[in-house]
Amino acid sequence: MILVIDVGNTNMTLGVYQGEELKATFRLTTETPRTSDEYGILITQLLQNNGIRAMELEGSIVASVVPDVMHALMGALIRYTGTRPMNVGPGIRTGLSITTENPRAIGADRIVDAVAAYEKYGGPVLVLDFGTATTYDLITESGEFAAGITAPGIRISAEALWTKAAKLPNIEIRKPKSILAQETITSMQAGLVYGQIGQTEYIIRKVKEETGLRDLKVVATGGLGRLIYEETKAIDVYDSFLTLEGLRIIYSKNKKAPHNSKSAELP
Repeated sequence: MILVIDVGNTNMTLGVYQGEELKATFRLTTETPRTSDEYGILITQLLQNNGIRAMELEGSIVASVVPDVMHALMGALIRYTGTRPMNVGPGIRTGLSITTENPRAIGADRIVDAVAAYEKYGGPVLVLDFGTATTYDLITESGEFAAGITAPGIRISAEALWTKAAKLPNIEIRKPKSILAQETITSMQAGLVYGQIGQTEYIIRKVKEETGLRDLKVVATGGLGRLIYEETKAIDVYDSFLTLEGLRIIYSKNKKAPHNSKSAELP
């Protein structure tokens, strides 16, 4: 069994795989600072709650967009699980070629999503991740990470409304019964949800226009991705565990790859 961890700006998502089977998933808030002991205790308890002993793990892998948590988290994995965690970063084998202007600036989470989408659904594919930010990443038929678009996520947009406008409340993000809202809460929900749907459809359409890839597969993931997926025909697939699957695939590639192989590494 291996432990895979996706460290996002808001939450950490953890999964345990036995072979290709996802045995358990759980989430932690991404808080700094936490000590390695705090991470270790939390992770081992969550594993135990799912009937898994930490020392049964044969390996672990982490993708993080929050550098400040990494020292404590990696130390916790070494001490409490007995594994030497892989870190998705420069030098790790992914199977993709990153051809953007500054490959090192591409977030680890986006690389992991791209790997999973390409391996599972083939290319060309456009990968959407509805997280703290909403990202759109294009992977070509030959496995090139060719372009990426970054927009504010739905929660960021909502937070901007209620923190910058004194009379607007903190609301639940969900689709209202009608876009024709008649009071404050549903008017905010309508703007946030339908605004995100409109943005999503427009960006997908423009990517298809500029690339000429009319048959481009569109795959979405992320916390609020299902909400958008259910409201538009522009997204072909919603895959809630895409990031965890990408981590499993990358772990497998690096475990099996010969030490002298330099192909398809992150730069």
